[in-house]
Amino acid sequence: MNFNKAEFAASYGDFSQIPPPQRLEIAFAGRSNVGKSSLINKILNRKSLARVSSMPGKTATINFFSVDGVYFVDLPGYGYAKVSKAEKKRWSDLIEGYLMSERDIALIFQLIDMRHPPTEDDLLMIDFLVQNELPFVVVLTKADKLSYSERQGRLENFKKEIPYSDQIRMIEFSSITGEGVNELREIINEVSNED
Repeated sequence: MNFNKAEFAASYGDFSQIPPPQRLEIAFAGRSNVGKSSLINKILNRKSLARVSSMPGKTATINFFSVDGVYFVDLPGYGYAKVSKAEKKRWSDLIEGYLMSERDIALIFQLIDMRHPPTEDDLLMIDFLVQNELPFVVVLTKADKLSYSERQGRLENFKKEIPYSDQIRMIEFSSITGEGVNELREIINEVSNED
């Protein structure tokens, strides 16, 4: 896949607005401010194709990016406390509606901040993906912010904190150093060539 051949395609605030699937899709999920947009930009060698914000809850829509015949789908971040219940429900409906629809989802990258234990929402999301047999990989973001020993400690803890961790592929990632980018691109190439 040519990762430089990428452009913003469309943005939807309501699941009913999303047109029927036209091509393979790779989705990016995670709590607010976990680094989804930064990860997408890093994979695509772009600085600001996906809008990055230091304000959590900025991505309140599903954003589609066209990448060499495949859609990268940036899902709204979940778990941000400072939005209304109605807005949280809209995000939840949007995410669940997307994931449970008859779309051609090849893979979901589930992002978790490596510095902290997974949140309750992270665990609910992983459980949802497992129960619905959706293919996913966990990406541990912000890896550069931990020392080697802190990382090893977090990796050990994740084994206890994340259910089915022994069956889940986890990749350490940093949008600052680029660690994990090649591995993520290899996975994307694998799943997009399976068609």
